[in-house]
Amino acid sequence: MSDEDEASLFAQEVAGIKPLKKGEVYLRKKGPQVDFYVRKQAASIAQEADRNHLSHDFVEKVEPNDVLEYKRSGVQDGVFKRLRQGKYGIEARLDLHRHTVAQAREQVYQFADDCMRNDIRVAIIVHGKGDRTPEPENQAMIKSYINKWLRDLDVVMAFHSAQRHHGGLGAVYVLFKKTEKARLDDWEKHQKR
Repeated sequence: MSDEDEASLFAQEVAGIKPLKKGEVYLRKKGPQVDFYVRKQAASIAQEADRNHLSHDFVEKVEPNDVLEYKRSGVQDGVFKRLRQGKYGIEARLDLHRHTVAQAREQVYQFADDCMRNDIRVAIIVHGKGDRTPEPENQAMIKSYINKWLRDLDVVMAFHSAQRHHGGLGAVYVLFKKTEKARLDDWEKHQKR
């Protein structure tokens, strides 16, 4: 196609188009000015509303077949041994299979809060081993975060990988702090002896 043909084709295509009047061109957005101070305040209020302090940034990786275990000072060895052996009744369960790290973070935080509000002492969190992920660097991600998050929660007194019949290395028993109500109930029960 020659330059003349292209110019002719262009002229045909734009025939009938009228130029805009200068008064119809807006270079700025209509509406009020943006108050960045108000926006910053709203963002900080939203951040405060999210009480979840569990970090989902850097995590020290654990392997799919690693045993998870943790005991705060003050937890008796016998109590930890019974937890490790799965001898306490499991009062609540959280399954994190097919969850993203962000979803798991929210679920773990909410689960711990629910357990405390309902006087639950022993629970199990099923996180999976994470060994089916094709990329080795992404294996056991949820398990790695569980290991970090449970240590960061003040209401968690101890945790240990579960016995085989409860999920083995793909699950963890969690011992929660006694609530004040549970402490008083225990005290009253022992006073009646």
